[in-house]
Amino acid sequence: MNNYEVVIGLEIHAAVKTNSKVFSPSKNSFSDIPNENINEIDLSFPGILPSLNKEAVRKALKMSMILGCTQPDELLFDRKNYYYPDLPKGYQITQVTKPVGINGKVELFADNHDFTVNIHDIHLEEDTASMDHYDYYTLIDYNRSGTPLIEMVTEPCIHSGSEAAAFLEFLVNSLRYADISDADMKKGHLRCDVNINLKQDGKYITPRVEIKNVGSISYVIEAVNYEVARQIKAYETGCEELVQETRRFDEDTHTTIRMRTKVDAVDYKYFVEPNIPRIKIADSFLKEIRKEIPSLPNERLKRYIKEYGLTENEAKTLVKDYDLSNYYEECISIGINPKVAFNWLSSNITGYLNKEFMSIKDFYVTPNRLKVIIDKINSGDITSKQGKELFNYCLDEQDEPDNLIKKYNLKQMDNSNELETIINNILDSNPKLIEDYHNGKTNLFGYFIGEVMKQTKGQANPVLAKQILIEKLK
Repeated sequence: MNNYEVVIGLEIHAAVKTNSKVFSPSKNSFSDIPNENINEIDLSFPGILPSLNKEAVRKALKMSMILGCTQPDELLFDRKNYYYPDLPKGYQITQVTKPVGINGKVELFADNHDFTVNIHDIHLEEDTASMDHYDYYTLIDYNRSGTPLIEMVTEPCIHSGSEAAAFLEFLVNSLRYADISDADMKKGHLRCDVNINLKQDGKYITPRVEIKNVGSISYVIEAVNYEVARQIKAYETGCEELVQETRRFDEDTHTTIRMRTKVDAVDYKYFVEPNIPRIKIADSFLKEIRKEIPSLPNERLKRYIKEYGLTENEAKTLVKDYDLSNYYEECISIGINPKVAFNWLSSNITGYLNKEFMSIKDFYVTPNRLKVIIDKINSGDITSKQGKELFNYCLDEQDEPDNLIKKYNLKQMDNSNELETIINNILDSNPKLIEDYHNGKTNLFGYFIGEVMKQTKGQANPVLAKQILIEKLK
């Protein structure tokens, strides 16, 4: 690629989970009924005054800490002045002077390498109304107006679509881990703008292009890859003029399409919001919030890969679900082998959860019960096959593994004399197969093992059965 350096910066808006809106007591929830969750503050009636939501502040500060930011000494809000039909006040209450976080840093892992994402700032603001466009008119729904948003802005420090995706996955998982946002991009809880241009020999060679409102993490990767290829081609061949512009990602053609060009940055005439007083942030309040932050997905991902030997994809399947990851963490803490725990989770457990549409928080086979089953297999008390049967019995009957072992007489047959008798009977009944085996059809060994397991109803010690068979077939 002629030593081109891809430079990416992200701007992400996340809807904050609160009962009411950020500056009004209106209900903060989705509604199919237009203009249902509104009041005079959302509609900007004359004489209205905003009333700050403390829970929105708490969650914004929590995300600021998660992103490694420095928190301010006081809460301060600003007015961002512009006119648009979905903004009835003619300005948006946001933060510029003192955001809830600045100068953050997150250490991440993707494509088998560590990388760092630097955070310019994170700020709390209100969302606008939504607009529905028709052929000859537009309707405005104010249900979304005033919804609390946190906007997170990175430095231009990301260098590939996979790194951008890894950061977004970290954000989505962190927002859910800390109960800050549902962060569902399909439902609009999370919106991502991608800024891209190219460097060569340390100098920018293409103007910055902004791709607005990319709708999923996979689309972010596609948008980055397409836009990088487009800029390289245009730079090398001159097939199109490269200008600073805003584009959108078309999900049908998987391309980026121009929306408008940008000449200069818009002057929003920011000034401090006069209707919300400065509020001192107490150290005790920050300490209280910091204690609420759980072990984060990026920390877990690295540990699962580097300490527990999972692949990157295996680790990602765990960390994307907070409750599943907690279950795995508990398995490790009580002494289950990390790889064994993952194998049970990825096959038997998640298969059952998906089939029953169940959360692992409601799952009967707790880590302690799972450990009993695994320990019984490892000690040779039961076979692997019986272990799976025991697992299913636990789910079906909601009873303890030890009780079910007694009830169903689950035990491994490891009496060599008993096994030898069974194997002799099998071999005596199959002289032709023995002859074929000695003539080179060694795959028949698996058949004989299968017959042993069949006749012992899966109770035979497979290692001992194999040893006896090897001796008998010499």
